[in-house]
Amino acid sequence: MAKEEFRKKGKTNVKADSNIVDFKPGIPAEIKEIVGRAGSRGELTQVMCLVQDGRDKGKVMRRNVKGPVQVGDILMLLETEIEAHRLGGGRRGRR
Repeated sequence: MAKEEFRKKGKTNVKADSNIVDFKPGIPAEIKEIVGRAGSRGELTQVMCLVQDGRDKGKVMRRNVKGPVQVGDILMLLETEIEAHRLGGGRRGRR
């Protein structure tokens, strides 16, 4: 049998002679709280989630999610290093 060749393309491995793509596995995170709506038209939901596996196991982080979600759902995160910005903008120095 001929040896199958792979070529690197970003973060995926693509077989040279087929359409099969091998993605790296996601990291599970459970939604603990729904913070609010985000995005210019409110199309995103900002949630607080608890990372359940990997290097950052036990870390609580803020993420923006597109689509219907509820407390207790499991997200599969591709990375756990970048966190979403807080909603509301904070205090503006009013007197």
